[in-house]
Amino acid sequence: MSGNTFGTLFRVTSFGESHGPAIGCVVDGCPPGLPLAAADIQAALDRRKPGTSRHVTQRREPDTVEILSGVFEERTTGAPVALLIRNRDQRSRDYNDIADTFRPGHADYTWWQKYGIRDYRGGGRASARETAVRVAAGAIARKWLAERFGVGIRGCVAQIGEVAVPFGSWDEVGRNPFFVSNAALLPRLETYLDELRREGDSIGARLSIVASGVPVGWGEPVFDRLDADIACAMMGINAVKGVEIGAGFASVSQRGSVHGDELTREGFLSNNAGGVLGGVSSGQDIVVSLAVKPAASIRIARRSINRAGDAVTVGTEGRHDPCVGIRAVPVAEAMLALVLIDHALRHRAQCGDVQTATPKIAGSVDGRRGA
Repeated sequence: MSGNTFGTLFRVTSFGESHGPAIGCVVDGCPPGLPLAAADIQAALDRRKPGTSRHVTQRREPDTVEILSGVFEERTTGAPVALLIRNRDQRSRDYNDIADTFRPGHADYTWWQKYGIRDYRGGGRASARETAVRVAAGAIARKWLAERFGVGIRGCVAQIGEVAVPFGSWDEVGRNPFFVSNAALLPRLETYLDELRREGDSIGARLSIVASGVPVGWGEPVFDRLDADIACAMMGINAVKGVEIGAGFASVSQRGSVHGDELTREGFLSNNAGGVLGGVSSGQDIVVSLAVKPAASIRIARRSINRAGDAVTVGTEGRHDPCVGIRAVPVAEAMLALVLIDHALRHRAQCGDVQTATPKIAGSVDGRRGA
């Protein structure tokens, strides 16, 4: 199986399956001298881990990270940083009934046809369990970006099913199990998710991810565009079916006189471009929106086939999220961090000595993002 490595200079290779003994990753290209301890990574993992509320899967994983290499006296050495997270709460028996059938909406059928073998326990390598190591690697990237450039990355859930969540305050996001910014919607969301769980069904979500403090100039103008790499990274997250940068699909109905972000000495007047112009960061906030599909693992029986091609009905028992988009927020933040650190290092390598006489303007006037 190929395609398990992400990045050019800051490269992350992940390994492991949902019900194997452990999952992990190797981070190659981490700059030396970065202060790093397990606690720096654990804080990010604790935001993503299962079992944190009744509204997510009740699989009880501590997600304790172990740093196996690349760190000496709590500083990175420039050597590969190997991270390991042991699986503690597998219940493989929950999946015995689907060993010979294909769950609708899952990778079961396609992976079987491609490889001729599949680990059906919890989805194996296709499980969202693998995203824990992306969050771990992303924590390293986020710390370097913050210390070196003052870059901050934040995310929230902007919509769950039919319930849109008007933006309130970033301070609220860490205070509730839904990663939403508006506390007024919490009772409605709790009732909504409780009903879905009782029905054995699931729902999708829309996420908003913002990176602030990104300097102007990161990215490449053709095939390695910053926005293209961000979209690729986000589409590589389990269950993501759509990505928007800035105004996204709303730009279809915008006129050029509205969509084009005007520049002043004080800053940009809007941010419909989402912080990227011509594949290169503009110095504004990087604004990304994701569409996350409903979880495919639901109790409701649906039609499918087995390995012999016979018609069957499949209902998935076990511990599953009624809305996988909730726990995807830390994953999306991590993937954005991995893209940004990679482009920061690439920019430094080629254009670190470039200087222009034109002053760098502020990101946006009054902090308006325009998207």
